[in-house]
Amino acid sequence: MNLAIFDLDNTLLNGDSDYNWSLYLIEKGILDSKTHATKNQQFYTDYQLGKLDIFEFIEFQFKALKDNPRMLLDDLRKDYVEEIITPMITQKAFDLVEHHRVLGDHLLIITATNSYITSPIGLLFGIQDLIGTDPEEDDNGEFTGKATGIPSFKSGKVKRLEDWLTKQNLSLSDFEKSYFYSDSHNDLPLLEKVSHPVAVNPDEELSKVANANNWPTMNLR
Repeated sequence: MNLAIFDLDNTLLNGDSDYNWSLYLIEKGILDSKTHATKNQQFYTDYQLGKLDIFEFIEFQFKALKDNPRMLLDDLRKDYVEEIITPMITQKAFDLVEHHRVLGDHLLIITATNSYITSPIGLLFGIQDLIGTDPEEDDNGEFTGKATGIPSFKSGKVKRLEDWLTKQNLSLSDFEKSYFYSDSHNDLPLLEKVSHPVAVNPDEELSKVANANNWPTMNLR
């Protein structure tokens, strides 16, 4: 069996679910645009430049989860996925996932975006297994504003994948082929770990690395 791993934002999605979640909360009056929008844009720019402080970003992004009741957040998330995320999914992205499903490959999404937002997005592709940055919950299921475990960002994606495989008594070597599809140079640690890295809608730096290493490149937009 093969393992097919997919990044989510700007890979399977034609957009960024984390960035747009903040814009959606601003639109709904949950976040103040004056205090949030500029900072949100700066974090997104830092991510693109490869200099994002993931722990500072988590504290910033998870504050909205901490400051609002879970019931309200669940309703907002449902509407967000339907209204904003679904239009971001192209037929090419669906076809890629289906290609690996038909082959009998094990499907997995690994994303730096928090698992609260992205788990229902994975289900839109019929993918049950998803590794994201996990927000901490208290005993009542409300969010604390902190992350639990290692953020799945840069080398953290490799560590989280290894932990996920270990729990299933597996390793990458147990798969005949391991694929990872990503758009970002931030994912180079995992792209270099799998047997079949694929650059999808790659940023400039990833495009250079892909060309230098003869990695396949594809466009899902």
